[in-house]
Amino acid sequence: MVTSVKPITILGAGHIGFAMAVLLRHVGDYEILVADRDSTRLKPLAALGLDVMVVNDDVSLARAVAGRYAVLNALPFQQAITVSGLCVREHVHYFDLTEDIGSAQAVRGLAVDATSVLMPQCGLAPGFIGIVGHDLARRFDRLLDLHLRVGALPRYCLNRLRYNLTWSTEGLINQYCNPCNAIVDGKPTQVMALEGYETFALDGVEYEAFNTSGGLGTLMETLRGKARNVDYKSVRYPGHCAVMKLLLNDLRLRERRDLLRDILETAIPATRQDVIVVFASASGYRNQRLVEESYFSRMVGAEIDGNSLTAIQLTTAAGICTALDLVAKGALPQSGFIGQEQIALDEFLQNRFGRACIENLAEARPA
Repeated sequence: MVTSVKPITILGAGHIGFAMAVLLRHVGDYEILVADRDSTRLKPLAALGLDVMVVNDDVSLARAVAGRYAVLNALPFQQAITVSGLCVREHVHYFDLTEDIGSAQAVRGLAVDATSVLMPQCGLAPGFIGIVGHDLARRFDRLLDLHLRVGALPRYCLNRLRYNLTWSTEGLINQYCNPCNAIVDGKPTQVMALEGYETFALDGVEYEAFNTSGGLGTLMETLRGKARNVDYKSVRYPGHCAVMKLLLNDLRLRERRDLLRDILETAIPATRQDVIVVFASASGYRNQRLVEESYFSRMVGAEIDGNSLTAIQLTTAAGICTALDLVAKGALPQSGFIGQEQIALDEFLQNRFGRACIENLAEARPA
């Protein structure tokens, strides 16, 4: 538990912002203000008894940040630099979920002289998967290869894309279009999204995976010079990648992202019946023997205080709430940039918010 009630602001009252508020309200150790430009989105949170605030300009944004212990940014990634800069000026801890590599690097640059914490990429991927990957990497005397795979998937799908919208469409498109960080033959590099195609099966279910941007977080830098190959790929059901290549490459919709977003949100149904698949494997030498270790979990949603949270809501919100909680308890540095892999996996899973995920596991890694 934290030592005293700390005032925090959640920026963004969408699906993930709502889930953050539900989890933090449940423990009772944080004084929560939720801010959004859309007053309609704030109504369900006000109904829970939380303080809400409409933020529609720089002045109201500054009021939402000033004097708070921390800000949890659940706004689109384009807002990361503005909000983190404001937090630095106001000496407020900053956490976000961005998968955008450029935004995360800019936030890191602001942290050089910051008196508060700046911790971007605190969700599922980037975020939790980096914690898992670093835990596996630390088990080897000499690490060779580390492969990280995450999928936010519908539990049931009938369309040709074999996909339903479970989170931000804008973030999804960003992952499919931007270059992807990786370590290849010991050298940090960038690879193309939608390439590196592979298939595999877990518990009898067939999956495909391919390169997507942002999921590796800062792990590439952490493992620079320590691994032969490190990569991150998104997991989907077979057939999805081929359709996305048709849309993005053959129809050139990567050059018209607004149109692609409109098409996906018009034609592809959203669903609350989702599952999170996390699979990571590492190989290397330990005690002069070549060995391999893996982590696998399937996570589903849950009901918290009468509020139904999907798997993507629960896992993403649990990541950023755990990061906040560990800073508040003094278990992490109190200023400057913090990468997700600075959290030990056991520490994450033992945290009250991390446990919100593992209590809904279908399967977890072996001891």
